[in-house]
Amino acid sequence: MTRRLFAVPSCVLALFFLVAAPSGSSMDQASGAQINGTVVDGALSPLAGVSITLEQQTRIVSRTTSDAEGRFAFKNVTPGDYRVRATYRNMPVLERGLHVPAGAATLKLPLVMAPAVAADDRAEEAPKVTGAPPVPTAPPPPAGVVGGVVGGAVGGVAGAGGGRGGVAQDRYAQRRRPTNEAMVEAQPYFGSGDRYASVDANRFQNTLEQSLSTFGADVDTASYSNIRRFLSSGQLPPSDAVRVEELLNYFHPDYSQPRAGQPIALTTEMGPAPWAPSHQLVLIGARARAAAPRFNEGRSIVLLLDVSGSMSPADRLPMIRTALGMFVDTLHPDDRIAIVTYAGSSGVALPSTPVRRRDVIQRAIARLNAGGSTNGAQGIVTAYRIAREAFIPGGVNRVMLATDGDSGVFLSIFGVGRGNLNDASLEQIANKGNGHYTYLDSLQEARRVLVREADATIETVAKDVKFQVEFNPATVAAWKLIGYENRLMAERDFNNDRKDGGEMGAGHTVTVLYEIVPVGADRENGEYGDGRPVVDPLKYQPNPDVAVERPRRPVVANGELLTVKARFKAPEGDVSDVISQAVKANARVRHLPFASAVAEFGLMLRRGTFDTGRWDGLARRVNAMNVSASLATDKAEFAELVETARGLVRLHRR
Repeated sequence: MTRRLFAVPSCVLALFFLVAAPSGSSMDQASGAQINGTVVDGALSPLAGVSITLEQQTRIVSRTTSDAEGRFAFKNVTPGDYRVRATYRNMPVLERGLHVPAGAATLKLPLVMAPAVAADDRAEEAPKVTGAPPVPTAPPPPAGVVGGVVGGAVGGVAGAGGGRGGVAQDRYAQRRRPTNEAMVEAQPYFGSGDRYASVDANRFQNTLEQSLSTFGADVDTASYSNIRRFLSSGQLPPSDAVRVEELLNYFHPDYSQPRAGQPIALTTEMGPAPWAPSHQLVLIGARARAAAPRFNEGRSIVLLLDVSGSMSPADRLPMIRTALGMFVDTLHPDDRIAIVTYAGSSGVALPSTPVRRRDVIQRAIARLNAGGSTNGAQGIVTAYRIAREAFIPGGVNRVMLATDGDSGVFLSIFGVGRGNLNDASLEQIANKGNGHYTYLDSLQEARRVLVREADATIETVAKDVKFQVEFNPATVAAWKLIGYENRLMAERDFNNDRKDGGEMGAGHTVTVLYEIVPVGADRENGEYGDGRPVVDPLKYQPNPDVAVERPRRPVVANGELLTVKARFKAPEGDVSDVISQAVKANARVRHLPFASAVAEFGLMLRRGTFDTGRWDGLARRVNAMNVSASLATDKAEFAELVETARGLVRLHRR
């Protein structure tokens, strides 16, 4: 299949910014829900000057007009059933029902002023809802991005500017690789067309000079299953295919459950670093709440599937067909599914259809066949148009894209296939899109993601999740974040609600590890665990390591090593909340041993470590390790991967 650049039309941007605009509402209620929305045409270009009325029992209760960006809002809308009517020049009048549940604060309402997509079920009203995530709001990628994407959940906006203050200096600015640059620089892995972005590993920071670490949450897991694919085929993976945070986040430890009313909770632990005994590891675990009881919310899902010729191998479209058939069986009768396909052009294989018509949906999936070239731009426009037309206010609304890696779009991703996997763009696009990048190396992995973890895949419980850790220089001489190189943020971005973070789905967990050097600890073991110091002793001025011990160190006698803060928004919210937790030297240890083993596995693969003694030690540690019941099965598989990598290392040394 021919690779080529293509640009998603810039007008698509209008789809995603569903923020409030002055509505000119005439409603006089003292309180109620706020309805925020945008109105676009069939090409997703914003429409200004659209007259929009909110009616109840044939009576107009509020009227407004869309602004230059197609935005509109109704304020103080009391609970009940309404009819929304939009009129604009010579376009057909658009009417749709709206249910405002009791207790709702904000509902999103995207509108499309275009002839409706033909559907044998279009006359049905969307089910009444009570409140849950809206269609996620993410812009398309920059024009000309090369890359590919496979299945995922759209979400998030990469905002810019503004904020509530914070540190003005961007200390990480020079360390962050722009998304486009990472995609363009990625080179094919030898012997295939797979592409991986080069990432500079994080290094130790002197706490006196840099006490804050800020980054966005990341629940991607693609690197783990991709590494599994390499090892299973008798190959050590390329170092750039190894992202340690994705190995850690593949597993789901039973971290503390969130308190009532909170979407996420934090767990912290501390213990020795196995590869550097004088250093310590700090674990920060975040757990999102489980899926809420369904009630009558409903879900509207649009499947956007690449059916180009390169998708014909058994591990691509045929596997996706089987996985989607299983996925549909997990949905509720009143949920809705639509299927959009694209190759040389896009088409609607299935209009938005209630899942109770499973026979119709399964026949549409079975008819999918691969052929033609890739043209994803029109496909994504069509998918989002259908998603808006079938939008369930207060429900779960998702677009899920499936392709093999030859088109660039701004979505969360499930990668498939080998030989032309553009891992570089998939991972970066998922990061930008507030999404979830998973690589499906087998039908078993597809079942894990789309069936066992379906709630986490499609139901967001917290968006724009960010972390900021402040280290105490009285107790921590130096620190290093393990992984998350592509998620680093400026310090001031933590308090800026216009800056994008990561998305956490129902039941998702995030695991973060820091390697720290306690004050007074021997640093001669070195960053690499091979005896090299972090910085060689200087000849003409005092050594930086010595400077750490100077009296200018502040004295904080509370025994705290660090404080971690997590900031997040509700799925339909625009203002973030924050939780924090301090870590002391006596932090308990339960999850850290397994997490440290996974991290060491990833670090040795990234560095190409052929020290068989270290691999032997890791294998023994993993085999002797006790883990919780939730990790038992995954730990057994991980132990096999460690043994496989250990054997391959021995072969390479012969």
